[in-house]
Amino acid sequence: MQLAQVVGQAISTVKHPSLHAWKLLVVQPLTKEGKEDGDPFITIDSMGAGMGDRVIVSSDGAGARKLVGHKDSPVRWLVLGICDK
Repeated sequence: MQLAQVVGQAISTVKHPSLHAWKLLVVQPLTKEGKEDGDPFITIDSMGAGMGDRVIVSSDGAGARKLVGHKDSPVRWLVLGICDK
């Protein structure tokens, strides 16, 4: 699991069929102190996170593929929760 901040939303005209109904967020990983920790990446979101929200993400690709219901999906990251302020 990783703490991250939502910095944008990804929009795609062509994407894998398993991702058609999913909101794609661009998140910036953070340290526990809230400092940037690496490069931003894309994650799927079913929690309703928005711009500026701090979220908990997971890189459990198998769990993400199970969530989207497609064993060959290219998804790796998913939002597990939105942090309280």
